[in-house]
Amino acid sequence: MVLKILHQRRKYAFLTFTDPQTPPSMNAQIHAAGRSPGNPLLDASALVKSAQAVIATEALAIQALHDRIDANFLRACQLMFECPGRVVVSGMGKSGHIARKIAATLASTGTPAFFVHPAEASHGDLGMITQKDVVLALSNSGETDELLAILPLIKRQGIPLIAMSGNNGSSLARLADVHLDTSVPAEACPLGLAPTSSTTAALVMGDALAIALLEARGFTDEDFARSHPAGSLGRQLLLKISDIMHTGAQVPAVRPDVTLTEALVEMTRKGLGMTAITDTDGRLVGVFTDGDLRRAVDDDDIDLRTTPVTRLMTAQPKAISADKLAVEAAQLMEAHKIHALLVVDADNRVVGALNIHDLLRARVV
Repeated sequence: MVLKILHQRRKYAFLTFTDPQTPPSMNAQIHAAGRSPGNPLLDASALVKSAQAVIATEALAIQALHDRIDANFLRACQLMFECPGRVVVSGMGKSGHIARKIAATLASTGTPAFFVHPAEASHGDLGMITQKDVVLALSNSGETDELLAILPLIKRQGIPLIAMSGNNGSSLARLADVHLDTSVPAEACPLGLAPTSSTTAALVMGDALAIALLEARGFTDEDFARSHPAGSLGRQLLLKISDIMHTGAQVPAVRPDVTLTEALVEMTRKGLGMTAITDTDGRLVGVFTDGDLRRAVDDDDIDLRTTPVTRLMTAQPKAISADKLAVEAAQLMEAHKIHALLVVDADNRVVGALNIHDLLRARVV
């Protein structure tokens, strides 16, 4: 085997590639990077052909999975859907990396799951698995020692075992309650050694399980946001107006009988670019904005010291309730080309205020 590998390496080391269709700019980029133009492995056409061959090989591996969505796949979905505990995903080496990703995808799409390293399981972490769980084990060969060492203990507890491997006759496949065939026609590695197509197939099968379960559970974008509160979707779907609005003494508000100058002082003090005009019960009468102020300054017939604010205010202004999503405030501002909003309760009393800068700070827009 060693001699064969060396022979393969030697063959590739002296193989040259030429392709008149290769854009000359690609070779120029390689040469400009300081690489040796005489190295055939850095020939642009060779790199392109190698990359395209990998993609084609792995695409065939994925396509082969299409006809394997059968009764075994349905049984695996049923076990995971009806699991009262969590799906415990395990694998060693490259399969372990794929197992971690599958566990993360399951967990974020409505199926509680976590990863257990099979070697660590033999040294105490097996206690993390309970009889309420389902185990999903990954091994391309189906003969991974660290994984096989813990399977008898899992089976002894009556824990359902779903196996994902490329060998239907393997020890792992025989021990499993359900076996998902992820065998591939060929690895994309020209030596046939590095896990490439096989890990891609396992990852795609894991995604197929996760999304099938997502749809079966009726998992929504709001459910997704709850498990991704720090992401942009989480901020858009979970952040409420009440979470970011200014309240109490921070809300600019004046009575209808004040002058434009007094309204300007309130606007300047609160720094939101506008002020609410409210009646004695705190109900919204109108709004006076910095845009209204600019128009007043340009009008020679208006005396800021004597003109009542009600003369230039906008009556029945746009407002929003505190229980609305922050993204709805952004949409309202954009639709009406305004930069601030007042927040009112069911009785039209002003309870808060926010502007575009508050939305920007909250990373809603």
